[in-house]
Amino acid sequence: MTSVKEQEAIRKLMVFLQEWDSAHKVARSRILDNFIESNDGKTEPELELEFSQGASLFLARLTAWLRMTYMYSTCLDKLLKSIGIFLSAASGRRYLIEFLEIGGVLILLEILGLNHLKEEDKRESVKLLQLVADAGRKYKELICESYGVQSLTEFLATSNSAEAQEDVQVLLDSLGRSNPKYQNQVYKGLVAVLPCASPRAQQLALQTLRGMQDVVGEVPSVLVEPVLGVLCSVHLEVQYEAVQLLKALMAHEVRPALLKGLVALLTPPRKKAFTFCDETTKEPTALCLREPTLVYIQQAAAAKAIGVLAKESAEVAEELIQLKVVHGLIVALGNLDHVASQRHASISLEYFVRTFPFVEECVKKALGHTLFQHFMDSPEMWYTKMDPVQAEELASNTVDIPGDMARMQSRGEQE
Repeated sequence: MTSVKEQEAIRKLMVFLQEWDSAHKVARSRILDNFIESNDGKTEPELELEFSQGASLFLARLTAWLRMTYMYSTCLDKLLKSIGIFLSAASGRRYLIEFLEIGGVLILLEILGLNHLKEEDKRESVKLLQLVADAGRKYKELICESYGVQSLTEFLATSNSAEAQEDVQVLLDSLGRSNPKYQNQVYKGLVAVLPCASPRAQQLALQTLRGMQDVVGEVPSVLVEPVLGVLCSVHLEVQYEAVQLLKALMAHEVRPALLKGLVALLTPPRKKAFTFCDETTKEPTALCLREPTLVYIQQAAAAKAIGVLAKESAEVAEELIQLKVVHGLIVALGNLDHVASQRHASISLEYFVRTFPFVEECVKKALGHTLFQHFMDSPEMWYTKMDPVQAEELASNTVDIPGDMARMQSRGEQE
């Protein structure tokens, strides 16, 4: 027989549950506030003690209300936080299983795609998904099997909350590790984020891709175009992460395609006249940031990345020379419309000139004695004194270093 104390505890539980069952929105919101304040951080035994071994009865009510109301944002943040107390409870694996059995993962993922819901609600949903993923490999697989990667990457690309985007990044990184069945799906999902309009999402996706290189093995060729594409970003933090990823990718089979793509970016189609935005802005004299500008930003970023990669590896530098990088850098030097292209091309070209004597000879011939001397004396500033005629000569240069010159130089150094 139960003791008087146990009977009283059960009675209190039944009164509490009846209060919840009969309460409307405002009263339930107050109950949730009290529950969160009193039980945050509790373990499974502590929650069971609080609810007289009937904590699952309250969790069942929470999940039932979630199923019925999540599309209408009815106390959704408080409801998700309350469920999170159960899912995060130490030794509370049974709470997690009970939540999953009612389709909890699908509900959380669907919340992410509802445009009318608040960003805070969606962030709470991501936090609960993280708790599910933290439970182990089979739970990560469950999220991925529920089209979780697609939902999470779409939310990452479209969210207006930096905090929510960071939470999604952590979750995607978690799903990409110790999850061999779906790690490539996570990787490709992150690649799909790169062309999006959110610079923060691009930055986080690039960071996560770089961190996953050790676990994914060979890199899919589909990565090449999106990674080179983000080099046209006007945000330096995005360009920085792109270069860091490029450095990590140099150890993979995708390297030749990336290097070829970088060199091609140095020689974009000859510039077109800027167009005015009189159709889309109130100021008819405002210049659009259209393709010529974006192409030049990408050209400058490619020139900078080439210098970084060449300095990291002599082998990469030799491959770049075989891909006619010297010609491309000289073309970028002649771009009077974009100083950044000139500066980064000059700094990178200086490395090749000082490292490979045959490159020095070719560049000296292309620039002429006077310009070449200015270049060597001050590679970071000399181009500011270049006149249009000299720039046109550089932009139309025909420098062509034979493909085997770099390999010959390398052998000569070894001897």
